[in-house]
Parts: sequence; C-alpha cells; structure tokens
Amino acid sequence: MFEGVYTAIVTPFNTNGKIDFEKFKALIDRQAAAGIDGIVPVGTTGESPTISVDEHCKVIDAAIAAAKGRMKVIAGTGANSTVEAVHLTKHAKDAGADGSLQVTPYYNRPSQQGLIRHFTCTADVGLPIVLYNVPSRTGREIEVDTVVELAKHPKIVTLKEAGGSVDRVSRIVCQCDITVVSGDDPLTLPMMAVGAKGVISVASNVAPAPIVEMVRAALNGDWATAQSLHRKYYGLFNGMFLDTNPVPVKAALVMMGLIEERYRLPLCPMAKPLKEQLAATLKDLGLLPG
Repeated sequence: MFEGVYTAIVTPFNTNGKIDFEKFKALIDRQAAAGIDGIVPVGTTGESPTISVDEHCKVIDAAIAAAKGRMKVIAGTGANSTVEAVHLTKHAKDAGADGSLQVTPYYNRPSQQGLIRHFTCTADVGLPIVLYNVPSRTGREIEVDTVVELAKHPKIVTLKEAGGSVDRVSRIVCQCDITVVSGDDPLTLPMMAVGAKGVISVASNVAPAPIVEMVRAALNGDWATAQSLHRKYYGLFNGMFLDTNPVPVKAALVMMGLIEERYRLPLCPMAKPLKEQLAATLKDLGLLPG
C-alpha cells in the first residue's frame, strides 16, 4: 500500500527545548516541494523516546495539518506498551493520518506470539499499519513466519525492514504479499532489486529530491539511473549513521541552516571529528549554503 519515498521527519526543538512547530512546518513544505510520497513523524528519527504522549499527539496533528493532503502521513504510534500504542494509534486515526508505523516493542522483548497479539491489537483500531522491524534497537526481531502470519490481517499492509538483510526481504516477498520498504538508506536499492517498493528514509530529510528520483527510477525499471544516484549519495546514506540517529541528520540540517542544533538528553551533539566528516560529505554533494 505504501510505496515510494517516505521521510522519517525530524522533530526540531527551539532554544527553550520546546518543539519548534514553525520550523517543523517549513521542513514539511520542503519535502512537499521535492515531491516526496509521505512523511513519518515521531518515529525514531523524530526522537519519540523523549517526547511526551501529549507532545506526540500534537506533532502528529501538526504533521497532518502541514501536509495538507500533498503527501501521506504515517504516524509513528508504536510503543512497548500495547495500551499506549493503541491510544496513540486511535489518536492518529481520528486526526486523519493515512497510516501508523508500529515499531517492535522494545526492552520487554515479547515472544513471537506476544508480537502477533500486540500488532493485531493496534491493527484492530482500523488504521493501515506499517510494521517496523529494527532488532538493533528493540532487541527482538519480527521473524519471517510472524510477518507472514500478521500479513493476513487486512490492515497490516507494509513492513519497514531495518534488519540489514536483503536475503530476509527475499524470503518475505516470496511468502506473502505484504509491501516491503527499506528502513536502511544504504540498502534501499539492493532491497528494491529483490522486491521492496521504496524506503522510509532518514537521508531524505537532507536530500529529498535525489532519493525520490532514485526510488522512482527503480520502480520504473530504470536501474542505470537508480544505480548512478545510489553511488552518488551512498556517502550521505552512511553519513546519516556516523552517530546515533537522529544526531547526524539533525546536525546536517543545522549546517544547511534549516533548524537549530537542539536535542533532548540523553542525545547530544556529535563529536567534532564526525561533524567535520559529515560536513565534508555535504559539501562534496553541494548541499551546504554558499
């Protein structure tokens, strides 16, 4: 259901540590101008772990209002508590979101049966669900057999795959009809080569138009164009993970003059050598002002 490029949009903060909704809207307008297919607010890249439930709902509302029907909004409404995930998903549905991103419950590490029950409860809210497999952060993989079982639910329509395995994507698309999108920018094109249909991207915060061009070229079978863009922006893809996401992407947006460099602890600015490395990559790609 969800194909193309979806930006895992950052949450900008101001000097007082509050959410900067004016800059948030400006970032979304920039995404719309680049022809992005959709945005994903308050996911990992949106610093959801340090945002309160009330703020979470306000960011979802602001994203939907700013999108104005120009792009889809997949609201990050996952949690390691099923009750909280259901609450946030209901809010997103009532607010008019197009879908919900549901991360694997983290830290409590439920069994595969627990995952099936958790995701089924959120899907029963009635909003289209994007499962999010990212075991490096959650400590628990959504196993392939579990994905196949969950894909039987009419509202579980897409899988964001961030497990680092192209082979796993092949196994999933061979066993069920769920749409797979990459959750790792460096692996977007390799995953699309075996059947993925796009990406939920961190790098598209920085360079949305080229990533849209790359993914659309791949979807249209123009692999030469897609490969050329992949090679050109591969350094940027890796640069987004020089430090813990979303520290590098926010640092890049600061260098571009789009947001202030503000994080919420325990996240903090990246070390100077890494920041210099990131700046060099941005400069080589012509992404820095002046």
